[in-house]
Amino acid sequence: MSPRFDHAVSAEIVQSGQSSLASLFSSSAQAHAQLDAIVEGDKVLSYQMVDEKSGQLAQLLLDQGIAQGDRVGILARNCTEYLLLELAAAKCGAIVAALNWRQSDRELSHCINLVAPKLILAQSEYLPTLKRLEIGAPPIIPLDAAFDDRLTGLAPLPAQPLADKGEAGLVILYTSGTTGMPKGALISHRAMIARAAVFVSDLNLPRGANFVAWAPLFHMASTDHSLATLLRGGTVFVVDGYQPERLMELIEQHTVGWFVLMPGMVGEFAEKCRAKGLKPKGIIACGAMADLVPRDEIAAATAALSTPYVNSFGATETGLPPATANFIAIGEAPERLPKRQSAFVELRLVDPQDRDVAPGEPGEVALRGPTLFSGYWRAEETNAHDFRNGWFHMGDVMRRNPDGTLEYVDRLKYMIKSGGENIYPAEVELVLNQNPAISEAVVVRCADAKWGEVPVAFVVGMVEQLTETAVVDACRGHLASYKLPKKIYFIEPEDLPRSTTGKIQRHELEKRL
Repeated sequence: MSPRFDHAVSAEIVQSGQSSLASLFSSSAQAHAQLDAIVEGDKVLSYQMVDEKSGQLAQLLLDQGIAQGDRVGILARNCTEYLLLELAAAKCGAIVAALNWRQSDRELSHCINLVAPKLILAQSEYLPTLKRLEIGAPPIIPLDAAFDDRLTGLAPLPAQPLADKGEAGLVILYTSGTTGMPKGALISHRAMIARAAVFVSDLNLPRGANFVAWAPLFHMASTDHSLATLLRGGTVFVVDGYQPERLMELIEQHTVGWFVLMPGMVGEFAEKCRAKGLKPKGIIACGAMADLVPRDEIAAATAALSTPYVNSFGATETGLPPATANFIAIGEAPERLPKRQSAFVELRLVDPQDRDVAPGEPGEVALRGPTLFSGYWRAEETNAHDFRNGWFHMGDVMRRNPDGTLEYVDRLKYMIKSGGENIYPAEVELVLNQNPAISEAVVVRCADAKWGEVPVAFVVGMVEQLTETAVVDACRGHLASYKLPKKIYFIEPEDLPRSTTGKIQRHELEKRL
């Protein structure tokens, strides 16, 4: 007879196995009380001070009528108060809606009305913006010189038990909206804690590694990794956007874990570092989104910063997964960018019927794992489609190499159907970008009476050395004839439409056609 094991799991046992991000941070604050937690210019807050101030802000939210699950918007550039609000919301169970100050009035109104915040915190410069938007009349607390006075005297609220435990929402980050209006991705306590673990695992970061939050805090690159750093005793250096001189100063004065570089600034920053003769104190890894950065700029950046480049592939919805565990060596300008699967994630490559594709064949990335978001806010139909069969479908196409690495193919939505053949723009762009006279190429679809759709290319480069015929001829022999661009448009780099995260907005280029 097989042995039988009976084990009744009590509520106390279940509770002891669960933590919120707030309770984990407070525990970190006890362990690192006098260490620097957040540094913004001359403002330095220890872990003990951040725990106290975030608790006071949590109490202020309660005094304003904020209950668990209520949304609190923030419209601000990078500042200490941004991180204090995220920790305060974690303590009282509210959800922070991280609003993008770069958006148009129309987009910003959409993002605010989508989540219906009961309160908005805003820097003074954005108060006129909020007044002219059609967003109802939520109370607004200015992040001005008097903000600290609002907190003075309030008893810090400790981390509260959450009704939904780790699945409670923590922050809403808005996707870039490659087509249509942005969507609000709900990130739970569970997901943010798991992202902190993957952050350490994928990038091999030592305990207490520091982080420079210069990219917008409404973006996962800064919010995810700032919070991860605060859970592990590191210092978050808050910088209001891309300030090369300040960034170089921090790099020379402090060791850094992951130094984020964004497309569009990599080459320029590398040149400034080279011209200065930068001597980094120590960086574990730099970079992000290598597929969107010219290869020579990657080589220049790693040489200037004396550290490898992170060959990342993640998303707002997933964190660093599915594939951010590979690096590009110092000084290397790679021809290929194979990804290595992240830790703590299940990954499948599937066909349109959700069947696993054969090794080496392109398939859509489908994920399961603790870093995943909790769906798009008020988007039931989209969630039903993207989370079908218990897996999150990213909309990205990859193929598995024999060594287990993953080769990025393209976004499924960008695929061009030409005469029954599938054309992935990234494949064509890879060939175009091998032309030394081309610094950047973007391939999009164009309607065609004969073939349905055909690929056309927008090209940035040394125009005096380029002709349409020469560019297409250089692709022959590297691409099937049906994949050759049918038209070349030469364009200035500043005329390429980009999202706030540096991604090319292909739908805007398609509109120009």
